[in-house]
Amino acid sequence: MEKPTLEGEMIHLRPVAARDAPAMWDMVNDPEGMRTTGTTTAFTRAQIDEWCATVSARPGRIDLAITANGSDEYLGEIVLNDIDEVVGSANLRLVMRPGYRGRGYGTEAIELVLGLAFDGIGLHRVGLDVLSINARAHSLYENIGFRVEGRRRDAYRDGDGWCDGIDMGMLEDEYRALRAA
Repeated sequence: MEKPTLEGEMIHLRPVAARDAPAMWDMVNDPEGMRTTGTTTAFTRAQIDEWCATVSARPGRIDLAITANGSDEYLGEIVLNDIDEVVGSANLRLVMRPGYRGRGYGTEAIELVLGLAFDGIGLHRVGLDVLSINARAHSLYENIGFRVEGRRRDAYRDGDGWCDGIDMGMLEDEYRALRAA
């Protein structure tokens, strides 16, 4: 599958590249980002360097760097992974660097990638999970049109405690109805 570049009003999405490793390293070491995404893995810098250099060639996924305002600076990433063209489904994941959250970049990135998923790849369903402690992301996904499909109780760590994973999804006909409105 060819890895696309997508252009929006505020942002440009392009395949993640080796040059993104320093910014991704900062992002994966952000305590708040780790907490709200349920990340418990401690990555090494070498792992991040290798990942950024090779992820664009990996099958079954599209990892796109979010850049804005004509700059090529990595602000975050949006990923379609677990792409199953036979079943017509994929998983969506979004992570923004701390200084770029809450500016609308994530919303536009999701809308661009949903267009790719449903109009470009021809998927039937895009799913995601969000932690119950991440109210901002949950609200964002609901505002875009994702629906809650289920809840996995105590599925993630939250410090010494636990939090739920909320499964959400959007079907192709829901996407089309929302875009027509």
